[in-house]
Amino acid sequence: MKLRYLVVLLVILSFISLFVGVSDIRPWDLFRLTEDQADVMMISRIPRLVSILIAGAGMSIIGLIMQQLTRNKFVSPTTAGTTDSASFGVLISMVVFPGSAPLVKIIVAFVFAMAGTLLMMRIMERLRYRDPVLVALVGLMFGSIVGSATTFLALKYDLIQSVSSWMNGSFSTILKGRYEMLYVSIPMIVLAYLFADRFTIAGMGESFSVNLGLNYRQVMRIGIVIVALVSSVILLTVGSLPFLGLIIPNLVSLYKGDNLRSSLGHTAALGAVFVLACDIMGRIVIYPFEVPIGLVVGVLGSGIFLFLLLRRRAAHE
Repeated sequence: MKLRYLVVLLVILSFISLFVGVSDIRPWDLFRLTEDQADVMMISRIPRLVSILIAGAGMSIIGLIMQQLTRNKFVSPTTAGTTDSASFGVLISMVVFPGSAPLVKIIVAFVFAMAGTLLMMRIMERLRYRDPVLVALVGLMFGSIVGSATTFLALKYDLIQSVSSWMNGSFSTILKGRYEMLYVSIPMIVLAYLFADRFTIAGMGESFSVNLGLNYRQVMRIGIVIVALVSSVILLTVGSLPFLGLIIPNLVSLYKGDNLRSSLGHTAALGAVFVLACDIMGRIVIYPFEVPIGLVVGVLGSGIFLFLLLRRRAAHE
């Protein structure tokens, strides 16, 4: 699929998204918006659309970076414990620094997400069998252990409702003044583009990278920082978007290959289109109520993940 087709589809879905909701606003009302309609647009609909675009593109790109650096198509923030570690960090910040500002929570979540990702990468290095599916299963088990610790502490400190709110992603609470932290992801996406060629070389292995004069350890650290920071910001603002960072890079690689620079734009656009389509579906399937985006993405994402597993098995038979 060509990038311009994805951009056109993204524009169409973005336009539709602005007019889906309980408040009755039609496209022709844009020329004569009432004060209430203008408030709905500026306070809710537009911030929600911006959040969807940033979250969809950001999670897809960091999934692509993780797969490139680990040389494993089944590694993502969801299957490597990054999201679970960030959740644990948020809980720790709420226990140790109650009433802290969102920036403090992001910093703590970032530190825990980076530590969890580094630990998972060390585990992957020590695995005797480097089968991609086995690595993903180990990552899911690692994430489950961290998630269990998060649930235990949340129950102990009566914070289980707070944990549930960010573990089940939703854009329904996105309002003006409550989503701006997502803009932190934009410089990270730009940095990912600037380091795209280095990430591609690093994905070929340490010895190969060093022979080409690349500072392998430094590039790996930069990649992990990007992944951890974007994961933490999106988790705190939107919540968990399961399988997104796994399936979108795999779908793009089917027709674009594994060169990170050439596939970065496609990955960002397809991720935004996918999340936007899921959000619109969640808003209309039981209208006027709303299905959380985490549930819609999880159901569709798990189905696509199963397809990728079966496709890989068929290719090896």
